Amino acid sequence: MKVEYLPHTADIRMRITAVHLQELFHVGIIGMGNILKEKFCLQDIPYDRKLKIEITASDPTCLLIDFLSEVLSVSYTEKGIFCKVTFIEFTPTKTIAEIYGKHVYGFDEEIKAVTYHEADIFKNKDGHWETMVVFDI
Repeated sequence: MKVEYLPHTADIRMRITAVHLQELFHVGIIGMGNILKEKFCLQDIPYDRKLKIEITASDPTCLLIDFLSEVLSVSYTEKGIFCKVTFIEFTPTKTIAEIYGKHVYGFDEEIKAVTYHEADIFKNKDGHWETMVVFDI
């Protein structure tokens, strides 16, 4: 599992890779959480928030972006950062998941949106799932 932040004008680009497609989604919320509050999801956190979300999309790429967008929206409404996910159901076009987070008193960075720009889930030469995620800040 890997997160790599790349420079981008007025945005934050994040390349994520994972062995399994489900893991790519988990890496995505960890990476996004660490943007909202630096290194937050790298700590051993006692979670005090648990929410169930359901997303349906036309393909895995749209599913990931819609999933991250929903987690971002919930982060702002719940005033928390979500770092853990348990999938109740997972297919390339639908997910039902429980997300776990912790209340925070503010964010280090404001993310306005998770964009579809540059997003395209594929298997790389190592056989791992990979995509780019661009956050509008």
